[in-house]
Amino acid sequence: MSTTLQNLVLPTSQDPDVLPLYTDSEVWTQVGDQPVRLTNNASIDNVLSRSSARVRSGSRVSFASYFNAFPAAYWQRWTVVNSVRLTLRTAGPGTIIVYRSNANGVPQRVDSREVSGLAESDFELPLTSFTDGGWYWFDLIASTEDMILEAGSWTTHAEPVLGGKLSLGMTTYNKPDYCVTTLANIADSPALLDGIDRIFLIDQGTQKVRDEPGFAEVAARLGEHLEVIEQGNLGGSGGFSRSMAETLERDDSDFLLLLDDDIEFETESALRALQFGRFSREPVIVGGHMFDLLNKPVMHAWAEVVSPEPFMWGPSFEEQHRHDFRKQNLRQTKWMHARLDSDYNGWWMCMIPKRVIAEIGLSLPVFIKWDDAEYGLRAKAAGYRTVSLPGVALWHVSWLDKDDSQDWQAFFHTRNRIIAGLLHSDHPKSGRLLQNSGRQDIKKLLNMQYYATQLAVDGMRAVLRGPNSLHADIASDMPAARARATEFPETRVYRAGDPETPVAVGGRALPELAEKPKGPTGARLAQFTARMVAVHWRRSTPPATEQPQLEYAKQGAHWWQIPHHSNVVVGAADGSGKMWYRHDRQKFRRLLRESRQLSSELAKNWDRLSAEYRRALPTLTSVDEWRKTFEGR
Repeated sequence: MSTTLQNLVLPTSQDPDVLPLYTDSEVWTQVGDQPVRLTNNASIDNVLSRSSARVRSGSRVSFASYFNAFPAAYWQRWTVVNSVRLTLRTAGPGTIIVYRSNANGVPQRVDSREVSGLAESDFELPLTSFTDGGWYWFDLIASTEDMILEAGSWTTHAEPVLGGKLSLGMTTYNKPDYCVTTLANIADSPALLDGIDRIFLIDQGTQKVRDEPGFAEVAARLGEHLEVIEQGNLGGSGGFSRSMAETLERDDSDFLLLLDDDIEFETESALRALQFGRFSREPVIVGGHMFDLLNKPVMHAWAEVVSPEPFMWGPSFEEQHRHDFRKQNLRQTKWMHARLDSDYNGWWMCMIPKRVIAEIGLSLPVFIKWDDAEYGLRAKAAGYRTVSLPGVALWHVSWLDKDDSQDWQAFFHTRNRIIAGLLHSDHPKSGRLLQNSGRQDIKKLLNMQYYATQLAVDGMRAVLRGPNSLHADIASDMPAARARATEFPETRVYRAGDPETPVAVGGRALPELAEKPKGPTGARLAQFTARMVAVHWRRSTPPATEQPQLEYAKQGAHWWQIPHHSNVVVGAADGSGKMWYRHDRQKFRRLLRESRQLSSELAKNWDRLSAEYRRALPTLTSVDEWRKTFEGR
């Protein structure tokens, strides 16, 4: 008996922008190190259904694509599967060519077959030579008539290690429309629904999902699969922990798939994650990649790690960040063929085996930020790895048009990063974590972002208070951080038509149309920082009646340019209006002193605090402690 690991899927949205993620109908060449597109024969009109596509007479289409190639290296490394079968159903005359790649991205022809009429073609493909990387895929070449691919799948005769079902945990805060759409997509996928035990929709908002048009209908379709749980706003960590706690009570569930709310869901991805988990030799966390919902061929990052010395999250190397599949598809992207390992995966889409949850506990009670990275590091320390699996992904609203390091979330960025470092950093006195965090504070101060710096200072104070208040304060930390904004005029957004909108006497800085300029680094950075700190320390606060010196677009307001001014207007990150940044000598001096003093106090007490947080971790992440928080303590 064979088990389907991966179905061939195609987009049904008639959106040509997503087509490069599913097929590659283009002809490329290489000029130096850069791929160059010679022709583009891709057309969304050739997509006939969710599983079928047309290859026009005389054309060639490759399925070496993100969603339809088979990531052989990952299956060989982590699962008990040692061979796969590619099965294709076609109609019409043509040729099927099967390829593989190595870790360097070099394509190698494996097999080929001429077909005509109605045909079913099977290819047995071993998973024995992909230690460092590599994929399988196939190309179709139509002959004198159009060739139709009716369906395709990658299957195995191996026996799964686990056979349990999947629970889904979706946390939402006032995104009821997205939630109803996601639930409808799940209801429209019988194969996925057959693998689901329970869908836990954790509604923490004031706009209830149950009141959203269309909810009653989709709830009726999902029946007992759906369970809506309403609770106070405990952030992502509180919502996802509730899903974890509920899943531990489900006898039929072996896995929990965490999903964010503002997403567009590729349901086939959930099936692939489930199968990868079922066939894994040992339990692994299976993460999904994130594509930009407003720029769909663009991926956020492929494999993310926490760099140990500065203790900061991010892609394992910069080329992964914001990869655009319109510009470079799988065949043209050499690094994408190497197997890349992750420390963690964002909780926009992340599947965690129930066994892992039972052993290491629920999320850290930190509301948002670093909960997913900390969990991945905690799992790794317990012997469980995270695999960000190619071909498993969704589309998520990007934070490109946000800057959450400057709003109320700045509190959580600072506090939670330090707590994660106390729990998991192996470097004495945190390595460069506190130094790096302090530099970020100075950068904010020089850019007159006093609110964000105040929240960073508040975050350090919260760390020094110890772990015992994390659960007690989880519901009040966010409102307290937001309330702080009233003390800082730069948080006001001046919108179109506002009569009080400031007008820069120097006009608007020229827009940046070329490549982003580089800021100072190394010795020049140290000299620049010392000089500008001295300038801001001495600089007088401008009169309240003084108009801004210059207006910058958000993308042109670089951190090394703004410090030269004492009074500027900068566009809001989301494009909704303008923000007015004014030097305040009193705030600058106070916050600089407090930031330096608290950082020094953290370094001095690092070992004591680390031991304290590590002792508290099992209790902080226990079901019993979280249940008290769910119930309002």
